[in-house]
Amino acid sequence: MAKKKGGKKDDGKKQVKNKVPSNKYKAYKVTGDTLERIQKTCPKCGPGVFMAAHKNRNYCGKCEFTEFKN
Repeated sequence: MAKKKGGKKDDGKKQVKNKVPSNKYKAYKVTGDTLERIQKTCPKCGPGVFMAAHKNRNYCGKCEFTEFKN
């Protein structure tokens, strides 16, 4: 008979994966009972549409408005 190989031991348990939180929680800051907006909102689209902060500009992905930083 052939010698048994030492293989992977299976306990029948699945590996627990940590879920990545959504990016929408990065747009607000909670202080007590109030919410504070961290990101800048788009002046064309109005409140509720945040602009992406790049190194040298702010960009709205909805209406393609770009505001350059100095």
